[in-house]
Amino acid sequence: MARKTITKPRKAAAAGGRAARPRPLRKTIIKPAKAAVAVGPYNHAVRMGDLLFCAGQIPLDPATGNLVAGDVKAQTERVLENIRIILEDQKLSFRSVVKSTVFLTNLADFAAMNEVYAKYFTADFPARSTVQVSALPRGAAVEIEVIAHF
Repeated sequence: MARKTITKPRKAAAAGGRAARPRPLRKTIIKPAKAAVAVGPYNHAVRMGDLLFCAGQIPLDPATGNLVAGDVKAQTERVLENIRIILEDQKLSFRSVVKSTVFLTNLADFAAMNEVYAKYFTADFPARSTVQVSALPRGAAVEIEVIAHF
């Protein structure tokens, strides 16, 4: 008995009569000149299509590469300024952020972190997760990562 092969007709493209094939997304590495040097084998951000995936930022001073001194408010301020450097490098702003994840070494610091966070995210807030972790690189109290949309 002969097998029948069923194929779906291809939709013709608007011009040329050939079916349009989606182009593969290109991975673009983002290394802002104004940012602190990465402390490991990772990049500050990666762009795929119209999304920007930012690596978790800890409170490193871009000028010295050292962890900033101070409480969780001071550290959160530096972290968000580091994120601003990445976003502005790509001509984006905090309004472009669609998702953020906050890592705290002590959830008792949530209110203090949130007070600073609210100065940067003022409207059309992104989705957010906040989790407590046992430790962060270089002894930081807070780390934040974001995903932004172009």
